[in-house]
Amino acid sequence: MSEAAVEVAHVSKSYHRGGTTVPVLDDINLVVEEGEFLALMGPSGSGKSTLLNLIAGIDRPDAGLLRVAGTEIATLSDAALSAWRAANVGFVFQFYNLMPVLTAFENVELPLLLTGLSGRERREHVDLVLELVGLTPRRRHYPAELSGGEQQRVAIARAVVTDPRIIVADEPTGDLDRGSAGEVLGLMETLNTAIGKTIVIVTHDPSAASRAHRIRHLEKGVLSDGEG
Repeated sequence: MSEAAVEVAHVSKSYHRGGTTVPVLDDINLVVEEGEFLALMGPSGSGKSTLLNLIAGIDRPDAGLLRVAGTEIATLSDAALSAWRAANVGFVFQFYNLMPVLTAFENVELPLLLTGLSGRERREHVDLVLELVGLTPRRRHYPAELSGGEQQRVAIARAVVTDPRIIVADEPTGDLDRGSAGEVLGLMETLNTAIGKTIVIVTHDPSAASRAHRIRHLEKGVLSDGEG
């Protein structure tokens, strides 16, 4: 059996506000297999976005093991964690996080500027993923000239252009109408089934979660429903 894409063992996380400690995650255990599509659901404040940020290497746990894409990321230095994240994780945000002064092509190209690829190689990578998300005709448009669904597809293209091991998405359809949400979810299914990308999404939407292979629920920092 291939190595799991994500292994979370006895992970806890709290935040400190003033003199108060606020527990967010309590003794979390989770395994996401390579090529799996997992949805994390739960009410606001349940800790699901915090867990997603830990998996993505954006935040660090207070305790426990966190092995993602074969690396124990909690032990990495800040510089090593940043390099690991750039190579292994594509992040899709609810509100797209596109640079308004850059075209769709330039937004997708941004992560590649940190690599050693030549300009020609970067163009080839960007053209490939823009074709994958169906936005080749819109490559020279700015975010303000694109619909919400198109902007999210640009964001997905940006997330996959470096060919990461894992794609994590925080409420990727939360700001979209039903039709655009369906298109984005269909694209994520294609990335999972046709290309084999491991995907972990956080969502409030049962219809979005239903696209996943498996659903786990967080309630007050505790993970429930099913094993691992």
